[in-house]
Amino acid sequence: MDKENPNPKEATPPKFKLDSKIVNTYLVPILAVFTALVIGALIILWVGGDPVLAYQGLFQGAFGSLRALSETTVWACPYIFAGLAVAIGFKGGLFNIGGEGQLAFGAVAAAWAGYALPGIFKTDIPPVLHVLLTIGLGVMAGAIWGAIPGLLKAKTGAHEVINTIMMNYIALNLTSFLLNGPMKDPSPTNVVARTPKIAVSAQIMPIFEKFRFHWGFILALVMAFLIWWLLWKTKLGFEIRTTGLNPDAAKYAGIDVARTIVITMGLSGALAGLAGAIEVTALNHRHELGFSSGYGFDAIAIALLGKNHPVGVVLAALLFGAMRNGATKMQFLTQIPVDIISIIQALILLFVSADAIVRYIFRIRTPQERVVYTRGWGK
Repeated sequence: MDKENPNPKEATPPKFKLDSKIVNTYLVPILAVFTALVIGALIILWVGGDPVLAYQGLFQGAFGSLRALSETTVWACPYIFAGLAVAIGFKGGLFNIGGEGQLAFGAVAAAWAGYALPGIFKTDIPPVLHVLLTIGLGVMAGAIWGAIPGLLKAKTGAHEVINTIMMNYIALNLTSFLLNGPMKDPSPTNVVARTPKIAVSAQIMPIFEKFRFHWGFILALVMAFLIWWLLWKTKLGFEIRTTGLNPDAAKYAGIDVARTIVITMGLSGALAGLAGAIEVTALNHRHELGFSSGYGFDAIAIALLGKNHPVGVVLAALLFGAMRNGATKMQFLTQIPVDIISIIQALILLFVSADAIVRYIFRIRTPQERVVYTRGWGK
């Protein structure tokens, strides 16, 4: 026996073991993205491309210059708002698939406020006030469109997934009617479905003259912080999270579950409407048919990848924005269609939602939950 170490068992350092929360929150999503990129590389190789050159072009297109960084934030901005919209719904136990329609209605309302209000008031509106009115109407339109399925869920039990899907069709077709009819740009040179350009007083200008990076991205980061504060530091946030975890327990604790459901869906719709309003005021300066196609559905993947946490949503939105922005450079270097990015995003969603696949591939133990069965108080 070693005199300096009489008890070898006590001197043996403990084996390093990752906390299950760290694994679920950080490691599994990172490995899901990595796995999707590896499979994407195999697909690129299968169609005759060079995966190394493709991903090099993707990185350069997304982060290779100040202009590239600027465009990445432009792409990520609506993703942050829409991802937060889906995430807050998830926290309340609700699956909001209506982000596409809520975003479109927010954009339509903002565009109308941007070009019509000066004519209604018959005077120029101060820029700050006009921007606030434009964004406010967009947020209100999205909130109303989100609160309707929430109200149906609370009062009749109608499932929000079915309702939001159906309301997407209503919103998108109504938007098409408006942009092809009453709200169509009357300019003789216009041949597409779009609104007139909003007034300069309603526009959010770029922060830097040579780049499209705008204040909407800063607002998105501020909104992510506010959503975090709302969910974890306020009474309403506690009610939303409690209702999402167990509506029966929430009701027993005195929480008005029906009210909480309506508020949650209203907040979710408001964030989606804000995404559309920012795109109109800060980027496009009008609403065009189909400009937001896919944002609402990509937001589901972003919320899942970000584990429904505002910080995670911001990081996931930046990842999706980078992939969308860098896809053009990737196609230029390798002649690989940009559709490969959609495939990679779909794979990320698959591996995040079915994390058992990632756990099996990388031999990560699935946490065992202890279930306690009781028959009454104290038993």
